Amino acid sequence: MAANNLRSDKIWMDGVMVPYDQATVHVLTHSLHYGLGVFEGMRCYKTDNGHSAIFRGREHIRRLIESGHIVEMEVPYSQEELLKACVDVVRVNKFAECYLRPLVFFGEGEMGLSARGNKIRVSIAAWPWGAYLGQDSIEKGVRLKTSSFVRFHHNSMMPAAKATGHYVNSILAGYEARRNGYDEALLLNTEGFVAEGSGENVFVIRDGIVSTPPLTSVLAGITRDAVIRILRDLRIEVREQYFARDAFYIADEAFMTGTAAEVTPVVELDDRKIGSGRPGSITAKVIQVFQDALRGRDPRYREWLYQV
Repeated sequence: MAANNLRSDKIWMDGVMVPYDQATVHVLTHSLHYGLGVFEGMRCYKTDNGHSAIFRGREHIRRLIESGHIVEMEVPYSQEELLKACVDVVRVNKFAECYLRPLVFFGEGEMGLSARGNKIRVSIAAWPWGAYLGQDSIEKGVRLKTSSFVRFHHNSMMPAAKATGHYVNSILAGYEARRNGYDEALLLNTEGFVAEGSGENVFVIRDGIVSTPPLTSVLAGITRDAVIRILRDLRIEVREQYFARDAFYIADEAFMTGTAAEVTPVVELDDRKIGSGRPGSITAKVIQVFQDALRGRDPRYREWLYQV
């Protein structure tokens, strides 16, 4: 869901902190016209020791740089420089908790699809952002609708890159689902198997075994990876495999993961209840462990927290 108030005091742009209202770009910014940019979504949490920490900051910035490499956009800052900039943004805006949005894009200069000489620009903004799918989503679960929009093939646009233009597909799917009264869309891949939500990875549970689509046509989610480790630490079997949407219908439980969505139970798909129609016990346990990890309460996962 859209964040209601994005305003902060400062935004980091090309190595400099600038006031919020001055963080602007030219109308002929190349990425604005052609949709080629890469970005990350990161969350900073207040931990139980009173300090704030960015969840899996290193992994997020690594993926940002790798996304740029995939689309031939070499990020002009190192991982350490970008991590420091993220920390500085949190500190200068005096946020205890926030969402962070690093963005890499081509600036103004040449136009046309073959333009190569434009400056690569980088910005990092932050703002408060609550539950992505609504305040009741984690407690009550969400309702999904299989979208008429298909997740693109991995040879059409490369899903390992978290690229700005990829999300046109997701936006249209989300519009459709919410217009028809659902909380979120479920996209299938080009072969008709379950892929992901408009901005989340998906998991289904049947007979105590968890399945999630392989990375062929979905984004390699940072939260997805964390949840797979949590499940295996709980001695729950996880299978990365293709499955059709009817396997979703007859699952005992299901949930979605993402930086914005965190771990959100799914209680219905296409007007069919998932299991009891309420968040299940394995999902609840994953949420508990995940929240403990975010707050620094579980020593097994403290390396996931990048201190501010």
